[in-house]
Amino acid sequence: MWCLPYRFAQEVMKVYLDGQFVDEADAKISVFDHGLLYGDGIFEGIRMYHNRIFKLREHIERLYWSAKALLLEIPMTPAELVEACLETCRANNLREGYIRLIVTRGKGTLGLDPRRCPKPSIIIIAATIQLYPDAVYSEGMTIATVPTTRNLVNSVNPAIKSLNYLNNILARIEANLIGVEEAIMLNTDGFVAECTGDNVFIVQKGRLFTPPLSAGALYGITRNTVLDCARVMGIPSGEPNLTRYDIYTADEMFLTGTAAEMVPVVKVDGRVIGDGRPGPITARLLAAFRETTRHDGEIIFA
Repeated sequence: MWCLPYRFAQEVMKVYLDGQFVDEADAKISVFDHGLLYGDGIFEGIRMYHNRIFKLREHIERLYWSAKALLLEIPMTPAELVEACLETCRANNLREGYIRLIVTRGKGTLGLDPRRCPKPSIIIIAATIQLYPDAVYSEGMTIATVPTTRNLVNSVNPAIKSLNYLNNILARIEANLIGVEEAIMLNTDGFVAECTGDNVFIVQKGRLFTPPLSAGALYGITRNTVLDCARVMGIPSGEPNLTRYDIYTADEMFLTGTAAEMVPVVKVDGRVIGDGRPGPITARLLAAFRETTRHDGEIIFA
């Protein structure tokens, strides 16, 4: 999942745009593209580690799930998208960094009707990435709960990773006004859904817990990887509905996301989590996750 700042470091970035590589300055879409006009499109944020695109096929599978929910026909096969992502990394000589894969509804009219958009557009951007400062990972993060609630699953389902991110942006604005790095979003029933760009985990008495997808949590690729690591390591886990009380009384807490990886949280709404330091289970899972990134993924350069 993506909310952190990123930067482009290449001298001349090559962007994949509808089957061609163009210079960054020439990577343009129509002002009538429904992705721009209405947020009508989908995306994936994907990481590169150690000359591999991490969990690329899982990300593309999730992209197709989002497309199916929107009745958006992706004009490429999954295999073709895999190769296009790899070629975009090669075109920019990147072995580490971040990929933004975007599919918009394409050029249409000022009306809402998606039938007026005959040809979807595919954009792939590959760049270096700027993460949180190292101190955040070693010392932990302070976050807060904000008033903006997560979208209802029967409105704009959070499982759809769409270009319409206003729900998350509103919550992020509230986090900025409070002066914290991230914000917890609750659903309309008062249960923890997720943060603006990350999934939520807590540790209580040696057990790992994360909100269920039904609460409004994104089907996070990093979230799933951490759960897999926990199973291999013998750490029991569950996906119950969580309240703020569960957060406040947790022994450990961390967030997961494509860009953030795993970020420890040491204070929420003024309450210190555990002893106010990143916990031992968080550290073990982070080490296991980083080891996974060394051998899992599609190789960029042979």
